[in-house]
Amino acid sequence: MDVFSFEKRSAVMASIRSGDTRCEWIVRRFLFSHGYRYRIHDKRLVGKPDIVLPKYRTVIFVHGCFWHGHTACRYGRESRTNLRFWREKMLKNSLRDARVTESLRRLGWRVIVLWECELRSKQLREATLEGLLSEIQSI
Repeated sequence: MDVFSFEKRSAVMASIRSGDTRCEWIVRRFLFSHGYRYRIHDKRLVGKPDIVLPKYRTVIFVHGCFWHGHTACRYGRESRTNLRFWREKMLKNSLRDARVTESLRRLGWRVIVLWECELRSKQLREATLEGLLSEIQSI
């Protein structure tokens, strides 16, 4: 049972930002402080990646665990209400993510996906961001 009414829950979900999230800001500040210059949400590329590093032909997606169905963490849990709708939505999101990733790879871009849960925890964040640098530099 949901603690909010249908209308209130709808308003809460609609108010969640899709871009410029806290996790995106963390990654962007980290990259900029290490001398990387990037574009954000480049509409010329399939899927409008969150961060584009043209010099390295690399795109970075910062996925929210709930919205992209990351079942390996506590933030990616299923909704308790309207289960059928959310299962369909998460399936469509996963299929879209796979399609976008494949399209970008065929165009010669390297695709890096970072998850919200990797960036929220301070212990994981440092390791994740250091791993990101390693992956970018491994051209």
